[in-house]
Amino acid sequence: MTPLGTGADIAPAPGGRLSTPFVADGVTFDSREVIGGELFVAMRGEQADGHDYVAMAAGRGAAGFLVERPVPHPHVQVADSFAALEALGRAARARTGATIVGVTGSVGKTGTKEALRLAFDRIAPDATHASVKSYNNHTGVPLSLARMPADSRFGVFEMGMNHVGELSALTRLVRPHVALITWVAPAHIAHFPGGEAEIAGAKAEIFEGLQPGGTAIWPADNDHAALLAAAAARHAAHSISFGWKKGADVRVLQADVGPTSTALVADVMGEEIRCTIGMAGRHWVTNALAVLAAVKAAGGDLAEAGLALAGLTDLPGRGARLRVKVPGGEALLIDESYNANPLSMAAALAVLRDSPAKRRLAVLGAMRELGAETEARHAALAAPIAEAGVAGLALVGPEMAALKVEGASHLPDAAAALAWARATLRDGDALLVKGSNSVGLGKLVSALKEAAQ
Repeated sequence: MTPLGTGADIAPAPGGRLSTPFVADGVTFDSREVIGGELFVAMRGEQADGHDYVAMAAGRGAAGFLVERPVPHPHVQVADSFAALEALGRAARARTGATIVGVTGSVGKTGTKEALRLAFDRIAPDATHASVKSYNNHTGVPLSLARMPADSRFGVFEMGMNHVGELSALTRLVRPHVALITWVAPAHIAHFPGGEAEIAGAKAEIFEGLQPGGTAIWPADNDHAALLAAAAARHAAHSISFGWKKGADVRVLQADVGPTSTALVADVMGEEIRCTIGMAGRHWVTNALAVLAAVKAAGGDLAEAGLALAGLTDLPGRGARLRVKVPGGEALLIDESYNANPLSMAAALAVLRDSPAKRRLAVLGAMRELGAETEARHAALAAPIAEAGVAGLALVGPEMAALKVEGASHLPDAAAALAWARATLRDGDALLVKGSNSVGLGKLVSALKEAAQ
């Protein structure tokens, strides 16, 4: 499949001028992602100017370039590279007949997006497209759209936000047939003076881009369910709730939550589905219900969705379970290093609590963008830490000073946390690593993983 095509195909969408012909079979704005044949979009950012990386991208095999000034390689010249990327995304969305699912939420959106990708890929092998990594912002979403092959049958796009109005713009690019909110929690609350209710309203913006006849999906158990339901009623032809509540359209009939997986029986709008969820934790039951609801709304096969949930394991940074070598044997590493907010931190500690181990240890990084609630939210982690039976605790970042736990080691950075982990881990331990991405605990995970290999 060819996601883009020739330079002559690419140039009209952004109103660009083609220098010499080329053929591109992919697109990226990161020169490190170039493996050969891509269109490299040179964008100017706050930290760097993509034009400075044109030579690197050319050396790695880029086929063509989208630029604001001429370069000595085949290129399309435009007035604004970012606007041009958006135009490519809109063009890709316009040319496909795929059923499009948009996913957002304070927690669970990447894991839910991955589960949906697996489910649709089982239904339509080689005809399912999904955003990679966490490409969910104002640059990642149009890039993910631009990469979508024209003959896709299903497309799954993650959309994130930390300010009012961001999702409104993104969903109008994606124009989903199904729009899903996984959950509303106090993530990025520093940017929302109106508190969680304002966050809920901002999340509900995803429904604004729904296509005629579209379906809105929202969590019935959330404190802001009424607000989400009202937004769904304004923008969607169909509304589906999911959760543990008896009145939810997609709900739990039985859930046996184990240390590494969960056996689930669910009622999906009157159809009983039995499946296994390959990820640990009660929060993954909620995610699974959202997946089943979205597959149902998109006209997919629920049995295939169930099989996909069983195959969903080891998401890097989001619950992957790794065995690492330590003095005397090996230990379990639970990798939740990608990001953190109060709700996801509590959920991860509950997974640690349920993990069989000689000792339960945790490296917890600061939770960022909590504004005036920073001190109170960090201090409140004492309760879930105690419930998890944590025997050894390392806390990283100045925000963690508010968390008072006897015997905890307060450390300045990820490097110090790695040294602590290496000195502390023993055979039979289970170690949870979780914090906001900016704390850099992913480096700790990588180092322990590399040493094990």
